[in-house]
Amino acid sequence: MSNLALGTARDPGAATANLGNLCQDYPHINCSHKLEYIKLKKWLKERGFADSNLRPAEFWETGRGLMTTKALQAGDLIISLPEKCLLTTGTVLSSCLGGHIAKWRPPVSPLLALCTFLIAEKHAGEKSPWKPYLDVLPKTYTCPACLEPDVINLLPKPLKKKAQEQKMLIQELFTSSKAFFSSLQPLFAESTEIIFNYSALEWAWCTVNTRTIYMKHPHRECFSLEPDVYALAPYLDLLNHSPNVQVKAAFNEQKRSYEIWTNSQCRKHQEVLICYGPHDNHRLLLEYGFVAMDNPHSSVYVSPDTLLKYFSPLDKQRKAKVSILKDHDFLENLTFGWEGPSWRLLTALKVLSLGAEEFACWRRILLGDVTSARNEQQALATAAKICQFLIEETQQVLLQICQLKRDKENLKPHLALVEMLHSENLKILQKSTEILCNLNLGTT
Repeated sequence: MSNLALGTARDPGAATANLGNLCQDYPHINCSHKLEYIKLKKWLKERGFADSNLRPAEFWETGRGLMTTKALQAGDLIISLPEKCLLTTGTVLSSCLGGHIAKWRPPVSPLLALCTFLIAEKHAGEKSPWKPYLDVLPKTYTCPACLEPDVINLLPKPLKKKAQEQKMLIQELFTSSKAFFSSLQPLFAESTEIIFNYSALEWAWCTVNTRTIYMKHPHRECFSLEPDVYALAPYLDLLNHSPNVQVKAAFNEQKRSYEIWTNSQCRKHQEVLICYGPHDNHRLLLEYGFVAMDNPHSSVYVSPDTLLKYFSPLDKQRKAKVSILKDHDFLENLTFGWEGPSWRLLTALKVLSLGAEEFACWRRILLGDVTSARNEQQALATAAKICQFLIEETQQVLLQICQLKRDKENLKPHLALVEMLHSENLKILQKSTEILCNLNLGTT
C-alpha cells in the first residue's frame, strides 16, 4: 500500500478515534533528498508554511508517509498548513476557470469544479503554479472504481455492489459534464475532448475523494447545492492512517491554517500516523483504496440471501418474520466482528428461529429480551453454520485470487489488495467461530 492520504472530506469529529501510539516502528527510507519533495517544500515555504518536524519517507508497511525528526508528546502540534497552501473551490474560482464556472447553467458541483481544476492544471504542466503539488500526487489509484471487472468480481457482495455504484457515479459525472467541458474550449489550444477524457476525470475524482480534508465553505450561487466541504492539503495529505491512534484536526480561524494535534506519543524518526475515522475495511477500500491490518472496526457482512437460506421456506410464518425484519431494518448491516456475531445479526436470527407458539413474542426479541432457551440455542447454532459457510466461501475466493495472480501479472497489485481484505475477513470469521463454539457450549 502506498500514497495513502488524509482522506475523503468528512465531519471534523471523525478525525478522533481510539487511543494508541501515534507512531509506527517500521523500517523506512528518508525521501527528503528527492527533487519532487525539495520543490514541494520550497513551494510551501513561499506560501507561508513553516518547516515542520515531518519528513517524507518510504515505509515498509504503509508505503509513502511522513516521519518525525523529534519525539512527539500528547498535545503536540503535528502540522499547521496555511490557508494559502490549501486547494479549495475558492482557488478554482480565482483561476481562469472562474468566469466560465460562474456563467455555466445549471451550476456545476463543488466536486466537479475541483476535478476540472486538477485536470486543467495537470494539462498545463510547467506553466501550472500548482505543479510542485501535482508532481507528488499519485499517478494511479486503487479505489474500487479503478479496479478491473475481474478484480471487482472477487470483492465481498455488499462491497462489490458499492464498487459498481462508484464506477457508475464517475461514468455519469463524465457524461453529464461533457457540455461543460466543451464550454472551456476557448481556454485551451488542444481539444477539450482530449484533455477532459474519462481517465483524466477518474484520476481527478479519486484525488478529491481520497485526499481532501473536511473544510466547510459558504455556499456560492455559481455552484450547485451540494455541500462545499473539500480542501486538498499538500504535504499534510501524506500522513497515513491507523485505526489505533487519536488526533484532533480542524481549521484554526485565528491563524487561518489547518492544524492537526496529537493525543498520543511518537518516537523520533518514526512514522507519524493519524486516523481518518473509525472505518471498517470495506469503507477504507471504497473511500481510500487500502485495507488496514487487524482493524478493530472491521466486520464481515451477512447478506439477506445468505441469512435466509438457513430457514425453511415451508415455515408458514417465514414471510411474516422477514416482513418484520424488513420493517424494523434488521435485514441490513448484519455482521460478524472480532467479538463474534453482532447483536443485530443474533436478533435477526432469533426472530427467524421463533417457533409457531413463540411468534407473538417477536417484539420482545427486538427489545433484547430472551423468549426461550431453545430459541437462543437455535440462533447461535445457525450463526455458527453461517460463519462456517462464509469461511469456506472466503477460502474459495482466496484460491481464485492465487490462480489469477499467476495468470494475470498486470492485475497483481490490485489482486493483492483484495486478497488482504479477504484474509482479514477470514481472521474475523475464525475468531467468531471460536467465540460461537464457546457460547454454544455454554448454552448446552
